[in-house]
Amino acid sequence: MNFRKYLFILIPYSWLVALFLVPFIIVVKMSLSDGVMAIPPYTPYLTLTEGWAGITNFFTNLDFENFIFLTEDNLYWIAYLSSLKIAAISTVITLLVGYPIAYGMANASNEWRPTLIMLVILPFWTSFLIRIYSWMGILSQEGFLNQFLLWLGIIDQPLTLLNTNIAVYIGIVYTYLPFMILPIYASLEKLDLSLLEAAKDLGCNRTQSFWLVTVPLSKAGIIAGCFLVFIPVIGEFVIPSLLGGADTLMIGTILWQEFFANRDWPVASAVAVILLLILMVPIILFQRSEQKQREAE
Repeated sequence: MNFRKYLFILIPYSWLVALFLVPFIIVVKMSLSDGVMAIPPYTPYLTLTEGWAGITNFFTNLDFENFIFLTEDNLYWIAYLSSLKIAAISTVITLLVGYPIAYGMANASNEWRPTLIMLVILPFWTSFLIRIYSWMGILSQEGFLNQFLLWLGIIDQPLTLLNTNIAVYIGIVYTYLPFMILPIYASLEKLDLSLLEAAKDLGCNRTQSFWLVTVPLSKAGIIAGCFLVFIPVIGEFVIPSLLGGADTLMIGTILWQEFFANRDWPVASAVAVILLLILMVPIILFQRSEQKQREAE
């Protein structure tokens, strides 16, 4: 019985070791290497062929030159801060858009809820790249949005939306909106309606009941949705590359350029290591929030 229990635990941990820990160790090793014009484009300091002597020499002569270089070049820190800003703003916008949708779904009749859930996850049935390319066509000067606004008479000439930060925010909110809606809906769907009736009996109107009862009880879903949006958006690459312009600076784009354009794998690995360390902060906070929620239940 104990063997089966440990085997059941071993499977997910083996998965994490194989697909997270081992690649992370490789990236850390690359970040402590020197860049060269070769394939692979770096010279490792740690070579296991030298045995224990090679491992000892590696740890006694650690070279953090690539990490020092990141602190000296303002481009990388500006990219980190810009990514954090874009991720934070996108998360807030996604919350403002997603919460009313989730609230409406939770208050819909039982026969309509499966259909509404299907409509939320329906975009995932289409390729991610196709959906982003579609937004390129919608937001271009000859695209549907500009033509529609011209037809309504709201604008006199086409707006420049594509290759701007506005387009990036639109793409991010559209892409990650389901990750905000579904956790909030899961919290609101379990809401005890008798609490709202009790608040009404105590003199609260509908607005007061919403802010004093509904929102606090859906806090777990809000926190989960915000983390599910914020964490992947920080390292987003495709959306800023296709919808953003020269002023859109995100660390995911810098990471791609270092790996594939500059072919500076050690510096790119250092960028990735710091990005992962930054992402560990919201991940730890999310885990603590989940633990407190489980303890409260």
